[in-house]
Amino acid sequence: MESLARLVPFVWQQRWRLCVSFTLAALIAVLWAGALLLVFPVVEVLLKGRSMGEYIASELKTAQATVQKQSERREKIESRLVKLRTSGTPEEILRAEKDCRDCISDLNKGLRQEWWFQWLQSNLVPRLNPDRFTLLAQLMALLLILTAVKCCLSYIQETLVCASVERTMQSLRERLFRATLKLDHQTLALETTPTLMSRFTFDLQQLSNGLTLLGSKAVIEPLKAIVCVACAFGVNWRLTALSFACAPLAIVLFGQLGKRLKRASRRQMESMSRVYRALLEPLQSFTTVLAFRNERLHRRRLARENRDYFDKAMKIVRIDALSSPSIEFLAMIGVFVGSLPGAYLVLRGQTSIWGVQLSEYQMGPAELAVLYTMLAGVLDPARRIASIYSKVKKSATACDRVFGWMDRNSLVTCQHEPVPMPRHHQSIEFDRVSFRYAVTGDDAQNSIALNDVSLKVPFGATVAIVGGNGSGKSTLANLLPRLYDAHAGCVRIDGVDVAQADPRELRRQIAVVTQDTQLFDMSIEDNIRYGHPGALPGEIEEAARRAHVLSFVQQLPDGLKTSVGDRGHRLSGGQRQRVALARAIVRDPAILILDEATSAVDVQSEQLIFESLADLARGRTTFIVTHAMTPVLLEQVTHVLVMEEGRAIAFGPHSAVLATCPAYQRLYDAQVRRRAA
Repeated sequence: MESLARLVPFVWQQRWRLCVSFTLAALIAVLWAGALLLVFPVVEVLLKGRSMGEYIASELKTAQATVQKQSERREKIESRLVKLRTSGTPEEILRAEKDCRDCISDLNKGLRQEWWFQWLQSNLVPRLNPDRFTLLAQLMALLLILTAVKCCLSYIQETLVCASVERTMQSLRERLFRATLKLDHQTLALETTPTLMSRFTFDLQQLSNGLTLLGSKAVIEPLKAIVCVACAFGVNWRLTALSFACAPLAIVLFGQLGKRLKRASRRQMESMSRVYRALLEPLQSFTTVLAFRNERLHRRRLARENRDYFDKAMKIVRIDALSSPSIEFLAMIGVFVGSLPGAYLVLRGQTSIWGVQLSEYQMGPAELAVLYTMLAGVLDPARRIASIYSKVKKSATACDRVFGWMDRNSLVTCQHEPVPMPRHHQSIEFDRVSFRYAVTGDDAQNSIALNDVSLKVPFGATVAIVGGNGSGKSTLANLLPRLYDAHAGCVRIDGVDVAQADPRELRRQIAVVTQDTQLFDMSIEDNIRYGHPGALPGEIEEAARRAHVLSFVQQLPDGLKTSVGDRGHRLSGGQRQRVALARAIVRDPAILILDEATSAVDVQSEQLIFESLADLARGRTTFIVTHAMTPVLLEQVTHVLVMEEGRAIAFGPHSAVLATCPAYQRLYDAQVRRRAA
């Protein structure tokens, strides 16, 4: 329940709704008990054959007799106490004082009863019809009115609770999203998108269900039980206390079921993450699935994950199905233990059993009926509480997962007092940089991406980073905007260690264009403005012109207002890359990173992109991650960096590197032969 306590700041924002709903819940509980208490006048009218006026007059007479008897007894005890204080022993004085206190207590109780029945006789009896059938009809009408009012209050109370829960979930979802956006690329990559979506959807839905139950049934049902128990104690506290003999066993049972439910719920939520993965992967790669005719493979994978989820869900169902009848049976034992001795006292006309006093006075059928009704009134709330217990436990597990993700710390941290990062104008230096990716397995050796890389890039240079797959090209470039932080060494921009800078300030002067172009389901204009939200329409159009976006936008009916669709699917690969380049241009970065930006485009688009780059690269430092050194690219670059197995094995102008680096010679010669073929 510790994680549920962390919800308090979110729930506190809805405190006025919750206060009103709690007040309504208390009224509902009182009306519930009030409806059950009507059994008393019904029994008096039907079984004993006397009207309520006769009953009140009889009880008033009994109360007056009790007051008179206790008053006379008090006078005798007080006179005896006066004599004992002059000639009696201390023990006799103590016994007399105790008898006097007991007598005063009984007298006060009798006076209260006398006042109450006098008030009823003066205010209620004149309004009651002496005819027994008419009185019974009035009681039934009163029961109907109480039920109608209770139903109306229940509707309002549940509406307020649901509104509060939805508002709470809205705040929690936004906070969870904010916490996610503060994390680094590695952490998100290890968690995977389906698992994250499971937290934002399934986990939050489970939490919402639990909060709704906590605010409605988990409040109303205990209050109903408490009011019924209080009324039962008012009738006969000894028999009521006896009926709770099974309460410790119920507490132990709840504890054991709760532990099993929490473990099972956690496994169920993990299984749902795998179901999401089995759904999301083929949908994101639908073309590949169709092209290779692997629909059956993904159907089988989903069926397997569904079966696993079914097994986990059924375990929770079995535990849940066990809890409700178990608690109901224990509650029925309590009713049996409290009612059977009461029936014995009524039928035998006794106040004790085997010498143990169970009643202060001889109980009648009406009192026994009220006691039984109140204890039975506890039974229904107990059964409902048991039925919601598993759902609340599932919500607690979901809450653990949600706040566990919120508590994740980013591997890229911001210093409390970051070093100012002015606009880049001098150099970029990699000083003995080493890096390895975070992995989930025990063997981390295969995750080494960079190993002791050192080089210095002057401002305004255009550097082509080349090498084989897995050589560390993209990783090196991603250290600049601090998508990752180096594990050893440091990266300096104009002498400032980027690890000491504020990531947000650093990233303001860096623009990245990747191979897998990320466009959003917005218009072309909005996707370009994404690079600089404050850009004016003229700046957007100028960036689109420089990136050769206008050449195809003019053919679209809505121009720059044309929506690109989900992930930009309405545009071709080359068009998406040009929009991404325009987004980088409008940002006016001091450092530009093109990560395999032309590997998936046609020759014409590549030519247009590099024509744009010739103008864009002036006055900024540019890094081009590529696997192909084409002639059009060689016209742009000033330096070539050759990477191999995470090491920088050569750096300098193209001609110098080609003359001294065998690895670069092999790479360049292979590309020349490929172009010639």
